[in-house]
Amino acid sequence: MVPLPSPQQLRYLVALAETRHFGRAALGCAVTQSTLSAGILTLENQLDAPILDRTAGKHVVFTPLGLELVERARFALTALTAVTEAVDAARAPMSGPLRIGVIPTIGPFLLPRLMPALRDAFPRLKPWLREDTTARLVDRLVASRLDVVLVALPCDCGGADTMTLARDEFLVALPPGHRLAGLEAVPPSALATERLLLLEEGHCLREQALLVCGLLAGERGEALDSFAATSLHTLVQMVASGLGVTLLPRLAICAGVAAGTGLVLRPLAGAGAWRTLGLAWRPKAPRAAEYRALGGRLAQVCAALLEEV
Repeated sequence: MVPLPSPQQLRYLVALAETRHFGRAALGCAVTQSTLSAGILTLENQLDAPILDRTAGKHVVFTPLGLELVERARFALTALTAVTEAVDAARAPMSGPLRIGVIPTIGPFLLPRLMPALRDAFPRLKPWLREDTTARLVDRLVASRLDVVLVALPCDCGGADTMTLARDEFLVALPPGHRLAGLEAVPPSALATERLLLLEEGHCLREQALLVCGLLAGERGEALDSFAATSLHTLVQMVASGLGVTLLPRLAICAGVAAGTGLVLRPLAGAGAWRTLGLAWRPKAPRAAEYRALGGRLAQVCAALLEEV
């Protein structure tokens, strides 16, 4: 009978697959590189099967069987995590650590209001926060390294269960004196000839902004890539300097992202000119009822903030 892999060996395997680097994988598992390497080698010997392609030199290359084992290891770790989560949920609901992921176009604007609200509503809860792009947060959610993620829907959430929190309207941000500033609402067609400033690749808000404008990145040529920003705060300063126009979510505006800049803000005309804020968690999670309660509080905080402008 083949000995079963240990949870620690499975964690080493998944970490190595995610980082493709022994040193970074070891750091993520809080062990030495030699310990992680030995754990992977021991697993190969136990299974009597090649997990890594040892002919690839210094590069970490998985065999086809190794890639299949990584996916099965993720599934097994998720199941093991669910066992402890079920116990924790039964023992003390809405208490203990809660690993929350949040995208950069939500976190800086919602968290200052959210964290005090969570402390008041769930005083025994200990939230841990990670800010990253949607794709990376979803990867961590699927791998059970996050419990819930705050994202903009719709998105590829890896089959996660989702809960809608709020509709976040897009507003057109214009420099003072711009030709469109006199309009009550800006039609998307009017932006086709403008230099549209967006976030860099990897931010879902970039694609959402193009979508609500009825545009495709390929149609805008190099103008988009030449002026990509890393944050909404940078976008605001670029528009204020007269470099172009952009779309800002009302959430960020209500939180003061454009305060003191003199920007002119106008609604975007037409249907569908918004994004949807949502909460996502692994399907059939033992703490799903708690996550829905958390989502209810989140929805209240979002509603209060979005009504301020």
